Amino acid sequence: MLPSLHRIFSARPALLNSGRLQKLCSLENLFMQKRSYAPSTERKKFYESVSISQGEGGFEINLDRRKLRTPQGKIFTVPSEPLAIAVATEWDCQRDTIKFFTMHLTTLCNTALDNPTQRNKEQLIGASLKFLETDTICYRVEEPPGLVELQTNEWDPVLKWAEGRYDVVIGSSTSIMGPVIPDETKEVFLRHLASYNSWSLLGIEFMVTQLKSLILAMALVDRFLTVQKAVKLSRLEEEYQIHRWGNVEWVHDYDLHELQARTAAGTLFVHLCSSSSNIKHKLLQD
Repeated sequence: MLPSLHRIFSARPALLNSGRLQKLCSLENLFMQKRSYAPSTERKKFYESVSISQGEGGFEINLDRRKLRTPQGKIFTVPSEPLAIAVATEWDCQRDTIKFFTMHLTTLCNTALDNPTQRNKEQLIGASLKFLETDTICYRVEEPPGLVELQTNEWDPVLKWAEGRYDVVIGSSTSIMGPVIPDETKEVFLRHLASYNSWSLLGIEFMVTQLKSLILAMALVDRFLTVQKAVKLSRLEEEYQIHRWGNVEWVHDYDLHELQARTAAGTLFVHLCSSSSNIKHKLLQD
C-alpha cells in the first residue's frame, strides 16, 4: 500500500503549506486510480517448481508444467531472459502463501501485457512528463531555516546534474505553483522519453509516481543515484519532520521500506526492459 500523505501530515505539525499538500495528495489519488493492477489478496501456493522457457513471443514462466498467464488470460511472455529470471525469482521466493502484493515485477509485466487502460506510447510519455511541473525537488520552502538548508544541500546537486545531463533549464521555486518550466526543457525530456520502448516507459512512470519526481526517476535510470538515495531525497521533508518530532509508531518505517521496494522494482524493470543482453543462465538450480 502506498503511504498516505493525509495520514503522515496529520500526525505531526505540517511543514508544507496546505496548497502544496493538496497538490501532492491529488497526485497520489490519481496514481491510486491508475496504478498497475494485481490481485489484492493472498493465495495458497499451488506449485512446487518455477522455470523459464523460450516461446515464439519471448520468454515464458512455468509453474510446474503450467504456463503462467496474465489476469486477462494471456500467456505471460516477457521480452528478455533477464526479466524472465527476475520474475521467476519472485514466484520462487513465495512460501506457503503467494503474497501478490510483494511481486512488483510480475505486476508491472501483467500491466504491460494486458494494458488494462489501453494507453499508447504517447500517453505513457505524457503521464511521466506531467510530473516535471510538480517535481518534488523543484518545490522549496522559505522556512524553517533547517529545512531550507537541507533542501539546498541535498536537492541542488541533483537538479544541477539534470540540467547538465540534458542541457536544459529547470530551476526551483518557493511558490505553490512551482517553477515555470521552459517549453524547450519539456521538449527535450519528451524526446528523451520517446527513445524508450513501451515497457520501459511503463516502468519509468511507475518510478516517477513513487518518487513524485521525474528528475529523481531519470537519475535512477542513468545510475546517478542509488535507490536508497533517491527514496531519501523524495522523502526529505518527511524525514526532517521525523528527525524533529519522531516516528509515528511503525508507520514511517513501513512506508519507507515499501517505497524502497517499489522504487527498486521499477528501476530494475526499466533496466531489464531496456537491456539487449541475453543472459545464459540455468534458472533455480537445485
